Amino acid sequence: MAATGRWNTLQHNRLQRLERVGQVLGNDLQGKILPHTRIGDLLHAALEVGDRVCIEGNNQKQADFLSKALTQLDPQRVHHLHMLQSVLALPEHLDIFEQGIASRLDFSFSGPQSGRLAKLVSAGKLDIGAIHTYLELFARYFVDLTPRVALVAAQAADRHGNLYTGPNTEDTPPIVEATAFKSGIVIVQVNEIVDVLPRVDIPADWVDYVVKAPTPHYIEPLFTRDPALISEIQILMAMMAIKGIYAEYEVKRLNHGIGFDTAAIELLLPTYAASLGLKGKIASHWALNPHPALIPAIEAGFVTSVHSFGSELGMEEYIRARSDVFFVGPDGSMRSNRAMSQAAGHYACDMFIGSTLQIDLQGNSSTATLGRIAGFGGAPNMGADARGRRHASPAWLKAGRESRDGRFAMPRGQKLVVQMVETFREHMQPAFVEKLDAWQLAEQAKMELPPVMIYGEDVSHILTEEGIANLLLCRTDEEREQAIRGVAGYTPVGLGRDQRMVDNLRDRGIIKRPEDLGIDKRDATRDLLAAKNMKDLVRASEGLYQPPKRFRNW
Repeated sequence: MAATGRWNTLQHNRLQRLERVGQVLGNDLQGKILPHTRIGDLLHAALEVGDRVCIEGNNQKQADFLSKALTQLDPQRVHHLHMLQSVLALPEHLDIFEQGIASRLDFSFSGPQSGRLAKLVSAGKLDIGAIHTYLELFARYFVDLTPRVALVAAQAADRHGNLYTGPNTEDTPPIVEATAFKSGIVIVQVNEIVDVLPRVDIPADWVDYVVKAPTPHYIEPLFTRDPALISEIQILMAMMAIKGIYAEYEVKRLNHGIGFDTAAIELLLPTYAASLGLKGKIASHWALNPHPALIPAIEAGFVTSVHSFGSELGMEEYIRARSDVFFVGPDGSMRSNRAMSQAAGHYACDMFIGSTLQIDLQGNSSTATLGRIAGFGGAPNMGADARGRRHASPAWLKAGRESRDGRFAMPRGQKLVVQMVETFREHMQPAFVEKLDAWQLAEQAKMELPPVMIYGEDVSHILTEEGIANLLLCRTDEEREQAIRGVAGYTPVGLGRDQRMVDNLRDRGIIKRPEDLGIDKRDATRDLLAAKNMKDLVRASEGLYQPPKRFRNW
């Protein structure tokens, strides 16, 4: 074999695939554009047995037409695909495993499909390579999990194949770049084909085939929460978070997880936080999707900047009108970028606050429970102390001082990682457990390690309706365990507390109850919310926010 053959095998294979596609599609292929009725022929010609295939399934944007097309392939011709995917959101994402088209999976999150995924794994129909964080999975695209074929979604393409991804760029850049620059094949479904794009997000040189899907790609309004569903317990917890953590550490740069707990905090910023004189002192710079619940805080001048992982349905016109706050192009639409926002959340933010399903006595937390392999999404990056960080901020320095006080150690800062949970979850399942389900799940799925979302060593605070446990101040494993038990309420873990030791931890300020923070529980009412329902959010946005239909009750 000639030297060029040894070193250009990927390029040679790519040309073979392109030639096959050209022969099969014939005149139906106009430049890079083909009719949607020929998608099956394209995939049969472009794919080879054992290919690594990255299909764009994000938190919100789904390459749903291409996902469905995969399920209609002949498993005799295409099989043993190795799927690379951020999120398993659609039934089709797992149908291909049941049909024998795919056999191996590397992913980050599987929320809607977590139960079914667990069943497929236990039945031996699906082999999990690893459960990644988003940033970790993207990184491996450029190292040892480079896609051979990428199936992605965009808002529009022009006649040359340039792509406009619009506000929901999300994961598209790392997927396409990794594939295109390692001689792979990039196939894109778009909502429309136009003569002139508002802007070019992905150049045509990186794209091989474009198909206009019969219907626009699916987008999930994942981060939208109706303020009408926020409870008084969540308001109380939000008050404790603002006064006991945000104000205490002067947290300006942060990320919020998904949920009603953090939505309550967002809606208390213009009211409760403002009453404490905290405007300009906390919560100004965010790595966050454009949560509608953040609108009142933006309008009140609390929020200076928001960089987003993805967009949110209905927020388009509001974002366009608030370009000082969001990352908006000359065309007026936001460009989200999951990889860059994950990096920002890991290195540039001082705090992550989010929820979980289970917390053990060491503070380890996980959303992978028996019968559900949910994955972790971006939480392990958001909720991890970034060891490579070198720039200082007041919050980072104070957390570092607390964790190292009295120890002979090199001074450094530390990220605040807060787990905010009610002591009992839905169906009265305790959030606090002696041992995570992750141990048993690892055994069942033959995993090398228990699937822990956030390791206890990274958790700085645990916040429940009972109070705040500051784990940074704990000096022994026993203190740490009792601090956790001390805020675990009437769960078996909470009832197993050493009351005398918990009282001592409270005397030392390691555990703080609402009254220790000067918070009267009677004040925790819905009157504190800056918006009490979806219509209030629309009013706060001056009519710019247009909620999806399912959130409209007027």
